Amino acid sequence: MTKKRIALLGSTGSIGTQALDVLSAQPDAFTVQVLTAQHNADLLIQQAIQFRPAEVVIGNEELVSKVKIALEPLGIRVYSGPEALASVVESDSVDLVLTALVGYSGLLPTLRAIRAGKAIALANKETLVVAGALVTQLAREHQVPIFPVDSEHSAIFQCLVGEENNPIEKIILTASGGPFRGKDRAYLSTVTRAQALKHPNWSMGAKITIDSASLMNKGLEVIEAKWLFDLEPSQIEVIVHPQSIIHSLVQFEDGSLKAQLGLPDMRLPIQYALAYPQRLKADFPRFDFAQYPSLTFEPADTQTFRNLALAYEALAKGGNSACIINAANEVAVAAFLQDEISFLDMSDVIETCTAKVAFIENPQYTDYVETDQETRRIAAELIHEKV
Repeated sequence: MTKKRIALLGSTGSIGTQALDVLSAQPDAFTVQVLTAQHNADLLIQQAIQFRPAEVVIGNEELVSKVKIALEPLGIRVYSGPEALASVVESDSVDLVLTALVGYSGLLPTLRAIRAGKAIALANKETLVVAGALVTQLAREHQVPIFPVDSEHSAIFQCLVGEENNPIEKIILTASGGPFRGKDRAYLSTVTRAQALKHPNWSMGAKITIDSASLMNKGLEVIEAKWLFDLEPSQIEVIVHPQSIIHSLVQFEDGSLKAQLGLPDMRLPIQYALAYPQRLKADFPRFDFAQYPSLTFEPADTQTFRNLALAYEALAKGGNSACIINAANEVAVAAFLQDEISFLDMSDVIETCTAKVAFIENPQYTDYVETDQETRRIAAELIHEKV
């Protein structure tokens, strides 16, 4: 296997640090060419000293001097700002870009990487949520593969290997149900940030953990799945599977189901995306059926957890609708994490934004940018009214 040269965008976050665990365990398969972070300069410096990339980018321009002083003696080039983040992926020394940024910020560098012909390992679902039509069109034009990193989409991708000529009847995305599975709206009206950040199965960053608690994460995954696998909304089903062992399933036209199983460990789908089409030997913990005598399933409660229903509605409407709910959700989650609004207020903010922000049926890139900005402004105003 020829070593793949990796640009890791968002190296200090949850996915980024786990990706570096994978890369450090597979030195014969990968080299790290680029590392980026937004604010965590100290960890970025530590990572760069260990992996010796050719280039690093610190998004916060106020921190660039600190990073330069630490790394330039090692011959590591240091850049800062959003343009540097978007341009560094175009380097001839990069084969694959792992986009592990959080939220809307992943869109522009992913588009630039695709235009530069780089393979994409996508852990930033918001890229496809915001601009799925544009991203997938560009990927086809430039013949760039997009390898999903989310455990659910990785599961679907793995189930489809060898099934290229067999039409999909539907896919089934599994959800843990988060920390509030089975609770009613009266209970949700009083939950705290600390409660929402206690995910029962997965270790993730704060934003995605809140999204999981509200089922917005699953809603975003529904939209992402539409673009990754070229599906209609009616072909995407969500079921709650509290044990998080079956990561997702595909049903084919003959009625047969294929599922991908494993312990909840993000390193496995990260490694699969980076190494595809090979499966590299790894020492990840193995699943033991004796420890899981019962795997259970239940329908998702879209009345209590309205975000999932809002995501399906945005997907059905099309245009810039998913961009609207993504921006509104990012603002609402940030406000909830600052104790400015309640857990249920997040859905109210998102739904109101979908009614107030102008709908664009066939958006271009500049339309997505303007939609994101307008939505964030309106969402911030709504939150201000609630504070």
